[in-house]
Amino acid sequence: MLSPSAPVVLLLHGGLDDLSGKTGLAMLRYRSGPIVAVIDPAFAGCDLQQVSGIERAVPVVADMAAALAYGPEVAVVGLAPSGGRLPQAMRADLLAALEAGLNLASGLHSRLGDDPELAAACSRAGQWIWDLRQEPAGLEVAAARAAALPCRRVLAVGSDMAVGKMSACLELQAEARRRGLDARFVGTGQAGILISGQGVALDAVRIDYAAGAVEAAVLAAAVGAGPEALLLVEGQGSLCHPGSSATLPLLRGSQPTELLLVHRAGQSHVRTRPGEVPVAIPPLPELIAALEALAALGRPDGLRPRVRAVALNTARLDAAAAQLAVAATAAELGLPCADPVRHGAGVLLQTLQ
Repeated sequence: MLSPSAPVVLLLHGGLDDLSGKTGLAMLRYRSGPIVAVIDPAFAGCDLQQVSGIERAVPVVADMAAALAYGPEVAVVGLAPSGGRLPQAMRADLLAALEAGLNLASGLHSRLGDDPELAAACSRAGQWIWDLRQEPAGLEVAAARAAALPCRRVLAVGSDMAVGKMSACLELQAEARRRGLDARFVGTGQAGILISGQGVALDAVRIDYAAGAVEAAVLAAAVGAGPEALLLVEGQGSLCHPGSSATLPLLRGSQPTELLLVHRAGQSHVRTRPGEVPVAIPPLPELIAALEALAALGRPDGLRPRVRAVALNTARLDAAAAQLAVAATAAELGLPCADPVRHGAGVLLQTLQ
C-alpha cells in the first residue's frame, strides 16, 4: 500500500539514536522514495548525519505541525518498541497527521486502524491506515510452488536475530541494479515491507500458514522474472535462537536456490534478555551444514542449496579489525566474505550471479 514515490514523514520520537528506531533508520538508509522529514523532538534542528550516521539530507523536526510544511503524504511509524505498542507520546502527532489528510503506515503490533480515536480522525475519502503486521487473507498451506520458478532465489539466513539479514539483501539488490540486473527484494518484516512497499509480515502469520505466506510473497515478487533474475528473500530469526521459529517457513516457502549466511563478527552467543541462560552459536561450519541439510528437505526438485557466501557484520569493529575479520572468516569457511554495508556488495553479488 505504500507507493515507492509517496513523500513520507517518519515518526521516530526518541528512536533516532536508539535501537527502538531501527525501522525508521533502515528506511532512511534504504528507501529510494522521498522521505521529507523526521519527527524526533529530542533532536529537532540537528543534522541527521551527525546524529544517526546516515548520509541523507532530511530535516529533523519537533512535531507533525512542523513536518506538514514539507508536503508529506504518508506518516510512517518508524519505531519498533518493546512489546510493539504505540508510544503515548506519538499519539498527538498521528492524530494531527490524519486530521491533515495524510495516510498512515505502521508495523507495530498495536493495530492503529482499530483505534477508535485514530479511525475517527480520518478526514477524507480514500484515506487509509495500513497496519502491515497482519496475516494476509486467503492463505494456503505451502506446496513447494516456488521451486518451479525460473529465477534464482537467495535466502539470507542468520546466526542470530538482528545481525543484518535485511541490510545484506538490500545492499545486494542495490549493487545488482547498479549493474543493470533484475534484482527483486521480498520483505518479510516490518522494515523490509515499509522500504519495498510489499511483502509479508511473517511474525503475524499462524504457524500452519507461515510457509504458505512466504510462498505467496515469493510468487508475487517473481512475476515475469526470468532465469537471470535474482530474488532476494529477507531472512528472519535464526535456527540458533531458542525463541525463533522463522527459518523453517522461509526455507520451505522460498525454496531457495542459494543461501547467504549473515553473521556478526566475533559474536559467540545469541543475544537474549538479561538473566537468561546463554546459548552458544555453534562453529560456523556446523551451522552451515545444518542449514544446508534443512534446505535440502521438503523439495520436489532434488536441489541441495548451498551457502554460497557470508555477509559479515563488522559494525562494531574499526576499519583494520573489520578487514582482518573478513579475511579470517573467508579463510575459515573457504567462502567469499564481505561486509556489504561497509565494503559494498560486489564480492557477494559476483558469487551469487
